[in-house]
Order: sequence, then C-alpha cells, then structure tokens
Amino acid sequence: MKSLNWFKQINTSSNSSNGASRAARRLSLGEYKRAVSWSKYLVSSGGEIKGAEGEEEWSADMSKLFIGQKFASGRHSRIYRGIYKQRDVAIKMISQPEEDEHLASLVEKQFNSEVALLFRLSHHPNIIMFVGACKKPPVFCIITEYLAGGSLKKYLHQHEPHSVPLDIVLKLSLDIAHGMLFLHSQGVLHRDLKSENLLLDEDMCVKVADFGISCLESQCGSGSGKGFTGTYRWMAPEMINEEHHTKKVDVYSFGIVLWELLTALTPFHDMTPEQAAFAVSQKNARPPLHPSCPIAFSSLIKRCWASNPNKRPHFEEIVSILEDYADAYEEDPTFFSSYKPSRHQQFKRYIPRCITARKSATFTS
Repeated sequence: MKSLNWFKQINTSSNSSNGASRAARRLSLGEYKRAVSWSKYLVSSGGEIKGAEGEEEWSADMSKLFIGQKFASGRHSRIYRGIYKQRDVAIKMISQPEEDEHLASLVEKQFNSEVALLFRLSHHPNIIMFVGACKKPPVFCIITEYLAGGSLKKYLHQHEPHSVPLDIVLKLSLDIAHGMLFLHSQGVLHRDLKSENLLLDEDMCVKVADFGISCLESQCGSGSGKGFTGTYRWMAPEMINEEHHTKKVDVYSFGIVLWELLTALTPFHDMTPEQAAFAVSQKNARPPLHPSCPIAFSSLIKRCWASNPNKRPHFEEIVSILEDYADAYEEDPTFFSSYKPSRHQQFKRYIPRCITARKSATFTS
C-alpha cells in the first residue's frame, strides 16, 4: 500500500542494532497513526500530485518521498527527516485546522508565501535549499535539504556560557549576515530571525530557514503578520506593537542572535515570552551585555537593537563591519581586546569606499 510505504523508516541500519535501539528509531504508535492519517491526503493513487496552474514547477512526486523520524514540531506543522529521489531531505508537513475556517485560510496563505519565497531565493549558499512541495488541503508539505548540523540554537546550548571562540562567532555571524543581505536585496523581510531558524550543515555553514511569516517589503504592513507573529524574545518593538515595520526588524533580531552567539544563552531566559515582549516594547529592555563582551561586538549589537529603526544599520554595513573585524582578527589575534571605536576610526574606515564609489560614478557618467 503506497501510503504505508511512504512512511517506512529510512534508518535501515537499525536491523543490525539491538532491540532497544530499534525501538528508539521507530515511530510511536500514536505518531504513526497520525502520520498515516495525514498521508491519505498527500498520496494519490498515481503517487504524484499534480500542481494547479503555476504550481507544476515546484510540485513534488510523492511516490519518491520516504519519511523517517520527526525531529521538530510547531503549532500547525511537524518536521520529519526523509529521503526524496535518493537525497536526504527535511519534510515540513502543515495541517489546516478544520474547525477554524479563518485560521485554515491563513495557514494556506502562509504555505503559498513560503513556497513562493523558497522557490525564488534558495540558490544562495546561506539560504536553505528548496527541493519541492505538495498542496492537497487540508495537508501541505514543503521539502528542503536536510542539514545534519541542526539548529544554531542546539549548537549554542551545547556550550558553556560565554565560551564560543571569537573566530567561530565571526564566521557564523558573517554567514547569517550574508544570507540576510541577500534576502533584503531581493526585497524580502524574514520577520522571524532567531537561532532556531538558522541551520548548520556539516561544514558549519549557516543557512537561513523557515520563511513562514516572511513577506515582500512592498506587501508587509502593521497587520500583515496577524495570526502568525514572530517570536517575542527576538522581535523588534515596532513589530510587537503591530506598527508599520521595515527591513530593520530583521536587523534588530540579528542583534539578539549576535548576543546569543557571544553568550550561548537564551535571551530573556528569566521571563515568559509575553513578559519579554512587554519589557522590550514598554521599558526598552534588552538582554544584558556581559563585561567580557568585546567592545567591537557590543557596539554593533547596541546599534542593531536600537529602539529607533532608523538608527539600526543595514545588512550591507553589518557585513562590511564584520569582514573588517575578521581581517583585523586574522592579522592580530589581540584585536578584540585592544579595539577602541571612535568616530574618527569609523569615518576613516569608509573614506576609501566613498572615494571608490565616486570614481566609479565619474567613469560611468
């Protein structure tokens, strides 16, 4: 039966393991029943679900998809590891709530938006690679590459506080900034940038993932995210207050992620998400910067999470600053302990770029 074959386990090595190990790798009875109940919507008699007009480019051949263990879940979704056409993949299965038509409509719009953005953006090395999708209400699925390194959140929580080496902080933060610079260059706001939505491959390359509440800047507004808010601990105050927001909400979130990289801690860990939202939006609270945090990073973090969005840098500048830090650190390992920012240094840093830009403009005119 095709629907049952579709849910067979991919860990064939378990046949050679002991009974306890095999049991650990199997789906629980309840999980298996739920998965099969979802599969009846996704698997047609021919195995392949044909997309509607305009969807054929990304429609997946479900007869070639095999699902393994669930490794994450959300309010309306579950994420499984699987195999699609002989490659490791992650499968995000999304269910529409049948009892709430309005919410079901929002879930479908969210799915359509996420697939459209992934299909358009996933050719960048710091954006998760899109493989395919299927749409058969009330269940949808999105298939992406599987990244063995897991989430940045998981990686950080394996470290003691304030123990991630600065060269690793630089490398990971630059990966994130490059990915976000590309998104913004395409007019896309992520709106849920956090360590859980940043994934690592086997080479410790970070890829931005989960575009469920992302939107084109031209279509984002104060009410465009209602029903699917981001995550309060990482959310900019203007988004918490449901005010008009721009690309700068992602810059704020990046500041929180950079704080995470340096501390290996959860922001506002002693508050509930709602308390954190109130503290950020009403009391201008931010996670504490440890005295050992290098000034080079603390000054950038403070700029990124500034209350006034206009005072936050664009990702183009963030990438430039981090690349300068990386070059200086490579030349002098004591750079971060000796760094002292000044207006003169900041002005001097950008003079050569301004001169280059002016020369280019002169030559092309």
